[in-house]
Amino acid sequence: MSPFKPSVLTLALVAAGMSAVAYAAEENAPQQDEAQTVEVIEVRGIRRSLAAAQAEKMDNTSIVEAISAEDIGKLPDNSIAESLARLPGLTTQRLNGRANVVSIRGLAPDFTTATLNGREQVTVNENRGVEFDQYPSELINSAVVYKTPDASVMAQAIGGTVDLQTVRPLAHGERTIVVNGRYEENDMDQLNPDVDNTGYRFSFSYIDQFMDDTLGVALGLSSMSSPSQFERTHIWGYPETGAAEGNPLVMGGYKPYVQSSELERDGLMAVIEFAPNDRLHSVLDVFYTDFQDNYSLRGAEIPLAWSAAQLDPNSVVVEDGLVTEGTFNGVKPLIRNDYEDRDADLAAVGWNISYILSDLWSAEADLSYSKANSQTFSLESYSGIGRGYDEGLQDTFDFVMTNEGAIFNTNTNYADPALVQLGNPQGWGFANGIQDGFINDIELEDELAAFRLSAARIIESGAISQVEFGVNYTNREKTKDYQAAYLQLKDNAATPVPSEYLLPSVDLGFIGIGDLLSFDSRALYNSGNFYNEFDALQLDAWRQTKSWSVKEEVMTPYVKADILTELWDLPLKGNVGVQGVYTDQSSDGYGTYVDENGGIQVVPLSGGSDYWEILPSLNLSLEVADSQYVRLGIARTLARARMDQMNASLELSYNADKVDSTDIEDSPWGGSGGNPELEPWMAWQYDLSYENYFSDTSYFAAAIYYKDLENYIFQQQTIGDFTGIPVAGEEPALREGYVSIWQNGQGGYIWGGELTLSVTGDLLHDALSGFGASVNYSYTDSEVKETSDSEPLELPGLSEDVINSSVYYEDYGFQVRVSARYRSEFLGEVSGLSLARDKRYVDAETLVDAQIGYDFSYSGIAALEGLTLLIQGLNLTDEPFKTYENDDKRLVRDYQSYGRTILVGGSYTF
Repeated sequence: MSPFKPSVLTLALVAAGMSAVAYAAEENAPQQDEAQTVEVIEVRGIRRSLAAAQAEKMDNTSIVEAISAEDIGKLPDNSIAESLARLPGLTTQRLNGRANVVSIRGLAPDFTTATLNGREQVTVNENRGVEFDQYPSELINSAVVYKTPDASVMAQAIGGTVDLQTVRPLAHGERTIVVNGRYEENDMDQLNPDVDNTGYRFSFSYIDQFMDDTLGVALGLSSMSSPSQFERTHIWGYPETGAAEGNPLVMGGYKPYVQSSELERDGLMAVIEFAPNDRLHSVLDVFYTDFQDNYSLRGAEIPLAWSAAQLDPNSVVVEDGLVTEGTFNGVKPLIRNDYEDRDADLAAVGWNISYILSDLWSAEADLSYSKANSQTFSLESYSGIGRGYDEGLQDTFDFVMTNEGAIFNTNTNYADPALVQLGNPQGWGFANGIQDGFINDIELEDELAAFRLSAARIIESGAISQVEFGVNYTNREKTKDYQAAYLQLKDNAATPVPSEYLLPSVDLGFIGIGDLLSFDSRALYNSGNFYNEFDALQLDAWRQTKSWSVKEEVMTPYVKADILTELWDLPLKGNVGVQGVYTDQSSDGYGTYVDENGGIQVVPLSGGSDYWEILPSLNLSLEVADSQYVRLGIARTLARARMDQMNASLELSYNADKVDSTDIEDSPWGGSGGNPELEPWMAWQYDLSYENYFSDTSYFAAAIYYKDLENYIFQQQTIGDFTGIPVAGEEPALREGYVSIWQNGQGGYIWGGELTLSVTGDLLHDALSGFGASVNYSYTDSEVKETSDSEPLELPGLSEDVINSSVYYEDYGFQVRVSARYRSEFLGEVSGLSLARDKRYVDAETLVDAQIGYDFSYSGIAALEGLTLLIQGLNLTDEPFKTYENDDKRLVRDYQSYGRTILVGGSYTF
């Protein structure tokens, strides 16, 4: 077989946003007579996606990975995040059974930047990690992951930059109308009576050209209602117990739940592209999503060793320092009927205009604005047998530990509404008495405006083919407003749940408890008849520090030179450039402390800093043989600190008994919180790869990389200045004290390697032409220390081993694909107390998905031309999400089983 060279049509798809690709004659094929018929083979489906993505990877001067839509309005996975997770060096963490954030080369989502059509995006959480399930896959045409940056990539990151791209209607070149529809069902039964386990996905795409193909229009609409159902257990921790010899570890408490959620998302994408002549080109993009994720959670909170319950010493079975069987007496389960409503919307608009000034000069301007609003309201509603520990039944629970948590045995009917009533059976209190529920209410707003102006000049001779230079300016502000309230029953006594709020019981049989009382806590709370609310911010000083704002102004001048020459008579291309990044950052927050009279003092705090960073970059690609490339990337990169670490809020402490102390080691002052002067993570990174392209859809690649982290961000003690903080009594002799805040500390390194093989069956034998397979393996290791003498830290999001594989068959209209993703254990982040982020070890997992489809365009039935039917199965092995404590897999903290999801539907292309 002759060496592969990308055809003109293949390379054209790169400029077309990867919206179309075809196999054609090779560049060196002889010219055919006009009378001859030129056969053009149109490639569709999986091969179309692979060819488009491979062409982008092959043609780019940086080291990149890419995914492309199989067809307009359809990606090969259920979400953008799942598709990205199949790329070498990328993986995701699941949330509610769905992939939503991306890690690149062992670095957590905080080290990854996402852009839409090259523009940095705001986020709907309190940090920078983009939740990719906010972006409907039906409205995204392709994505490119920059593992090595160049100077023209404005939103650089140490991990990498993910650029989501919408279609370009003029490059698409023809009128296309596509309608997609799917029915979705989770194979778990309806775990909660008020949330269904079925859903749907619908999308509509329209692309057309007008005015002699000088005006292009694209419109996309999507709507989705996607259920998730899962059984989950959570163990509070493992304290020592004195009820057995040797003080073995035992469960501190147990929280089993059944959780049902419904993700509703509506999206809009619109593009207007105008090119009246070969000099002027203008594109206006609009993107909008409205995102609602509502869940019901019902279960029990069972305080054990960390409560008044007693472990019967005669029942204990101990294995390797862990109590594996036993009996707890005096157990008072707290029945939970909770819900959470999360409503977020994101809007982004951008206008790009470019103009060719002359044969050598061109100029470009880009103006963009994006804004995200998110509100999360969660309610905890407590009920049980008796209000307070001394009232009502104190139960006996037998337990046996398993690799999923624990199985219990009890003879009490916790679904009996005459027995289980509203009220806190543990009697947990706050300043105004017993707490019978709790509310968290968080509102986030993120706003970003950007302007970019650049020019380029073609160099007609020499190794440099073009020089581009320009400046980019962004102004971003993120604000978090946190509110919370304690709930207390109005009668201050156990209250039966009125019959109009009762629902069919839920089943906790998976942990042995059986049926559990279920009621509509949302309607009960909204009635206003049952609870008094007490502002938690006025009772707990630390809660006011959870509100803050962070502002950033960033100016980035840059220059980049494109390289096109020869080295040792071999083609060499690439780029070299530098960015100068000026940042002016500030934050407003609150300092709070409890004074000597027990009152909560709140003072406004603010701070900030400004700095320059210089980011040089070099990318080289040497074609060492036909369609074989050796690539080198060297760059200095930055990843901006998390915004919750940059905020100015501090939880302060003041001890009036030390008012006369002048010793900093015995200061009356102390505190902890954020640091508005925090600077970014910085790193030098070195990348080397070899790529061998066998055909339009087959290649082998091997890559190694090393990231030299100049610093890392740790929480460390420093001396803080408390001047101006009011005190109620005598003026303290000392206005300084130690505070624990986030600081830039010592760095370390991350290194790893990647292997990728993508092949089609026809490379082996013509009889296998319909088959294909791809597999990639990534290895990552790191060493980061807080000090030179400390032990290396576990980096969040870093899995040593990640493997992705897919096998597919596509011919005669049939399309079959089976994919598997393996990720070794890693340190993940989950939602903790008051929706804060907690770090926990996440166990290794393997996810298996499959799809079967048929394109009726191959059927010969004219009436069905354009119709494709599809069946998808996600998480076919029902792989659980499991976390554990202290790197000991026996000490299970979370175990969540999501079930399988089946989607059935089709698309019609007009």
